[in-house]
Amino acid sequence: MASLSKIEWTEATWNPVTGCTKISEGCRYCYAERLAKRLKAMGNPNYANGFEVTLQPHMLNAPMGWKKHKMIFVNSMSDLFHKDVPTSFIKKVFQVMFLADQHHYQVLTKRADRMAELAPKLPWPEHIWAGVTVENQEVADRIDRLREIPAKVRFLSLEPLLGPLPNLNLKGIDWVIVGGESGPGARPMREEWVRQIQTRCLAEGVPFFFKQWGGVNKKKAGRLLDGRTWDGMPLFGKKLAYA
Repeated sequence: MASLSKIEWTEATWNPVTGCTKISEGCRYCYAERLAKRLKAMGNPNYANGFEVTLQPHMLNAPMGWKKHKMIFVNSMSDLFHKDVPTSFIKKVFQVMFLADQHHYQVLTKRADRMAELAPKLPWPEHIWAGVTVENQEVADRIDRLREIPAKVRFLSLEPLLGPLPNLNLKGIDWVIVGGESGPGARPMREEWVRQIQTRCLAEGVPFFFKQWGGVNKKKAGRLLDGRTWDGMPLFGKKLAYA
């Protein structure tokens, strides 16, 4: 059975790797690290090592058994392109995604350099999407590396958005997700940062998904912008019109 997700822009998560290490400012209050510690305390065997990078080979074939179509966020509790994940294992993950083509897969990473280096060795059919997380201008170069990936859909997760992105270049980008940081210690996201990105997406016809305002109480802050939700996303390699 799929691990159903409450993340607004996906339907399920699949974690053939767990654990990670911090690489940039957006990692400071990592939700996955907090969750991994709780799961370890609860005795979940996949998190016996806590948040140390751990391969979970017994999870590799899980999507093969999920017959009904799912939008699947790959490694919500890790980063597939972490340096401690062997290239051979990454290839196995991609082979499963290639074969289990009844689903769409969202492969999201902060390690855009390694993804770009390995991309020529990996299959990129239209149901495997590639994305990078960009939290501020300091790591915006990840977007340039994403453009090198021969995926049919390339997307940006601008979450947690920690600063403005005034020079955001959407050339070759098919989808943009924006969200504020949430949980203990959450840093604020300014409305003008969101507006700037939204305006650019609308002008260039790139689907815009506003995930949340965030904060310590993200449910109270909600996810309305201009009195409505913004749930734009690509589908089967094509851009959806806004509702």
